[in-house]
Amino acid sequence: MLCAVYKSPKKAETYLYVIKRDDFSAIPEGLLTTFGTPMLVTVISLAKRDKLALADIDKVKKMLLEQGYYLQLPPPREDMLKTHRRANKVEEE
Repeated sequence: MLCAVYKSPKKAETYLYVIKRDDFSAIPEGLLTTFGTPMLVTVISLAKRDKLALADIDKVKKMLLEQGYYLQLPPPREDMLKTHRRANKVEEE
């Protein structure tokens, strides 16, 4: 299975996977508006891969087949204050 991967010019570390290059017909209009004009990053074969860097390859394949796209959001940012408080056993206010 080939897919094209696009990055968002509006949302950092946000990627959109689609089955066919430049075919955004399966993407809801609201999502495309929020995502911005997709910028092609690469075209990859998922058939020859066991894993992806930041996404579950099985979930990506499933979503591509079921809805025609997969949206990869950035990982949640670490709350440094909470980490510091936990490390120093300080109760949160």
